[in-house]
Amino acid sequence: MTRRISIFGATGSIGQSTIDLIARDPDAYETVALTGGRNIAQLASDAIKLGAQIAVTADEKRLAELRDALAGTGVEAAAGRQALIEAASRPADWVMSAIVGAAGLEPGLRALQTGATLALANKESLVCAGPLIMRTAQAHGTHILPVDSEHSAVFQALIGEDLATVERIVITASGGAFRDWPIEDLAKATPAQAATHPNWDMGQRITIDSASMFNKALELIETKEYFGVSADKIETVVHPESMIHALVGFNDGALMAHVGTPDMRHAIGFALHYPHRKSLPVERLDLVKLGQMTFRDPCETRWPALRLAREVMEAGGLMGAVFNAAKERALDAFIAEQITFPRMAGVVEEVLSDLSTYESHNPAEITLDKVAEADHLARVRADEIMAQ
Repeated sequence: MTRRISIFGATGSIGQSTIDLIARDPDAYETVALTGGRNIAQLASDAIKLGAQIAVTADEKRLAELRDALAGTGVEAAAGRQALIEAASRPADWVMSAIVGAAGLEPGLRALQTGATLALANKESLVCAGPLIMRTAQAHGTHILPVDSEHSAVFQALIGEDLATVERIVITASGGAFRDWPIEDLAKATPAQAATHPNWDMGQRITIDSASMFNKALELIETKEYFGVSADKIETVVHPESMIHALVGFNDGALMAHVGTPDMRHAIGFALHYPHRKSLPVERLDLVKLGQMTFRDPCETRWPALRLAREVMEAGGLMGAVFNAAKERALDAFIAEQITFPRMAGVVEEVLSDLSTYESHNPAEITLDKVAEADHLARVRADEIMAQ
């Protein structure tokens, strides 16, 4: 029986890896919707190859270009936020949520409301609205499968285990482009330098977030929201080789580790085939060739985003939405070379301090509108701070 699938963020690295796996067994899937941003040629090519019902670009100005690329193929073209929501509302069995940033929240929510299994690569959904996401999945009897390599690793380590026996969850970090730079040189770092990752092949924004550890900071918050563990049980360790993706420690002293080469198709394939395991076209790890794996303490002077994430987890409420929105605006400014690399964390810290009233929101009362309000005010405040 074929499975109906949709891929939101199809032209990004996660989306492309998902398409790679699906295209290897095309008879097993029926593609409902593909969405992307500005890479119209890639979006149209993939939509045609997979026989999608609809292709949607988030950029309304590119609708004519998408229509031209799809002319005569039978694939519907659409553009803009409402088109994304409509596409997410179409019945599907499995949906990949890989839109980058807070923009991925609403399509993911809508997919859950249709009863689809949500393969969640958009970590911002849980950071900004964890209680709302988990509550929606429960209300509609749907599943959320983590696709971040770290959270997929934790999920797999917990299969058959009692969460009450977990003492610690260790999320590993590569350290990104600047893990070996002298701290005093970080103010000179350029966006191009920050966008070069030593291990993973990812998009510009997430690669820069890896260098600043804001990506890891989001993952710490995501761990708390998805697995429902307290912040004091979540740790980070710098693991330059990126072979161990996460570890789970139990009350008998055992550590369960998920080990594999740095290839996102591990996590994507697990979510795509769950609860079964199927062969994946990924490199098999040669332990002898690898030789050794190393670990370092994460220095919060180098990576203040980790400290800020712990403050956000402690504060609760809608502070995750504030944190993410401020981070996105600071990242925009760094990419535009308007602020320095270290200044990003300073901007986020100031926004968190200025909007601390959002700590008081009851998780059970968090709605999409309240998340949107916190997100908007955080972006405005970040812009004001950077304009000073």
